[in-house]
Amino acid sequence: MKGYLLLMALAAAVTYLTTPLARRVAMSVHAFTPVRERDVHTVPVPRMGGLAMCLGLTVALLIGTRMSFLARALGDGLRLEGVLAASWIVCLVGMIDDVWDLDWMTKLAGQILAGGVLAWSGVQLVTFPIAGLTIGSSRLSLLTTVVVVVVAMNAVNFVDGLDGLAAGMVGIGALAFFGYCYMLTRAVSPENYSSLATAVVAVLVGVCVGFLPYNFHPASIFMGDAGSMVLGLMVAASTIIVTGTIDPLRVPATQAAPVFVPLLLPVATILLPLIDMVFAVARRVKAGQSPFHADRMHLHHRLLDLGHSHRRAVLIMYLWTTITAFSAASLIVVPTPWVLAGTTFAVVIGAALTKTYLSAPKDSHD
Repeated sequence: MKGYLLLMALAAAVTYLTTPLARRVAMSVHAFTPVRERDVHTVPVPRMGGLAMCLGLTVALLIGTRMSFLARALGDGLRLEGVLAASWIVCLVGMIDDVWDLDWMTKLAGQILAGGVLAWSGVQLVTFPIAGLTIGSSRLSLLTTVVVVVVAMNAVNFVDGLDGLAAGMVGIGALAFFGYCYMLTRAVSPENYSSLATAVVAVLVGVCVGFLPYNFHPASIFMGDAGSMVLGLMVAASTIIVTGTIDPLRVPATQAAPVFVPLLLPVATILLPLIDMVFAVARRVKAGQSPFHADRMHLHHRLLDLGHSHRRAVLIMYLWTTITAFSAASLIVVPTPWVLAGTTFAVVIGAALTKTYLSAPKDSHD
């Protein structure tokens, strides 16, 4: 555990220290988010925080290869190289977009390339650990991996519309996923707790923590497409790695349930962004627009329209992400009936808090 916490702290520290540098780079190349009709910020804000995020995860993971506890897990094959290469591909594509506003087809091509690099390195979805389903061919495995990666990146990108929203939601979900991966690794491999998936998620938590002080309302820098795509890629990569390294036959019967649904937690982590993305795509296609056409009808925009302030809308999204992610994560240590009961109680409390926030007067600082 100490090794993972050290990686988390390293990623947070590097991201925190390099974010001002990323801000200067963004300002020097005029990478600002303009004030558009659908936006909630009132002045142009530099965007390129993804650069600091990518530096944070790179430094932390490379240092992890020098740690005796994690050296074997991180040095096994080309998977780590694939994660880093794919991260930098989408980071560079995002940075270019932050400056010149690339068309959606070019960004999609970069996302597909990143997914392909990830699959080529060995981070490839070969099984669906639900009822023991196995993907039948290498081509289908490659295609499925790329689809999962592209969907995760765009889900995070779609929800990145308020200060601190995407970084906070992914950070909360990643923290729950970290606990899940760690406990599951202990269950299936008690002789060795080291795991590439757990290390990647630990770094993901650290990156989000390090960036949030600059990104929470009022933000001094946005993560841009570079940041949202890197976060989505890391969520997808850790998910795929878990499905390929967990052997259900080695798991005690009392802990079998979470093993057969390891995709549940990553889905819970980005559940709200996924729902938002599905409705947004359907809405835009129905209107005869591109699925990537921007509008002001996302979940967070609807919260603002209901009367919530900027900060309260973000905190409400944090609350529901916490409920979904930690409810799923608790399956590893808590019996399923208890999880269902606890989740029901949490949903009731969450609904009550959401309603209370709505009726309370706005904070003058929001």
